[in-house]
Amino acid sequence: MVKIVGIGGSLREGSHAYQALNLAAQRVAVLGAEVEVLDLRTMTLPFCDGGKEYPDYPDVERLRATVKSADGLILATPEYHGSVSGVIKNALDLMSFDELSGKMTGVISVLGGQSNSNALNHMRLIMRWVHGWVIPEQIAIDQAWKAFGEDGKLLDEKLSERFDKFAQSLVENSQKFSS
Repeated sequence: MVKIVGIGGSLREGSHAYQALNLAAQRVAVLGAEVEVLDLRTMTLPFCDGGKEYPDYPDVERLRATVKSADGLILATPEYHGSVSGVIKNALDLMSFDELSGKMTGVISVLGGQSNSNALNHMRLIMRWVHGWVIPEQIAIDQAWKAFGEDGKLLDEKLSERFDKFAQSLVENSQKFSS
């Protein structure tokens, strides 16, 4: 069984990025993977200063250890000003090749406006830089404020099918790569 860790790049309560992340995590779990979502809203992380040690922040070690033990990752971020959120960038910056290299990764972005691929491409660049692998299936949810029903489920069936394909690809590729 593969282990997948999800990380959301929003601090907002009711975050659409976390809604999307949790949906992806549920789909991955249905396929038999062990899933853990790290909720950065509940963690105390410092701004990365380029150092390796953060003794006053035990959540840094928790973040690193959890990601290091994973076979794959789901990264979900709101798109702010055409890029990833500072929250997810900081979390990734607090880690290094030790934690991120070789990780199979699926990327998700949510936007308030029209869909584009900027945040997705930036997460791909970050993961490539640390020698991670990103699956070809990716999810961008435009006008996220109207993508989810009151029950948290997706309203668009085609988008729901994309989540299924995303989960299938992430689990299969994580299994192949971790063997």
